[in-house]
Amino acid sequence: MMELYYYIKALHLIFVVTWFAGLFYIPRLFIYHIEASEKPSPEREILTKQLKLMTKRLWYIITWPSAILCTLFALWLLHLMPEWVKQPWMQVKLGFVVLLLIYHFKCHQIFKQLQRDEVKYTSRFMRIWNEVATLILFAVVFLVVLKNALNWIYGVVGIVLLGILLMLGIRLYKRIQDKNPDA
Repeated sequence: MMELYYYIKALHLIFVVTWFAGLFYIPRLFIYHIEASEKPSPEREILTKQLKLMTKRLWYIITWPSAILCTLFALWLLHLMPEWVKQPWMQVKLGFVVLLLIYHFKCHQIFKQLQRDEVKYTSRFMRIWNEVATLILFAVVFLVVLKNALNWIYGVVGIVLLGILLMLGIRLYKRIQDKNPDA
């Protein structure tokens, strides 16, 4: 039984990694798509067509299958180790997983809009949006690794500080980009 557990855990982790890879890259493609929509013709049409194809392949060939397989292997792990659900760290982790699923579905909504050439967000918003998955990943990894040893106050302060650092990095990038548009 324990040998099966390790195979399931390994598969779960592999699909966590590939799911996050998709969630990290898809907002970058959204940014490029939004910026391409502001270009003059024919550059706009050429870029938009290519970016639609790239996002479609990433979303349906990598990100969605990874999300589904990650979730299935996670449920299998919880079936093998039902006592985990009673542990506070797992309950908090599952809360972050719910947030990740909400983030995933919102990315799907944005993906569908851009496939229809509906640009409803700015590239700056997407740069900030791109960091949501990073914050969730940090929170989940620290919860899983530290479990009950995690001091919740330090954990919350750490995530908030990470968020602030990410926002400052985005602002710095914007300033650099404004000074040198070709960078």
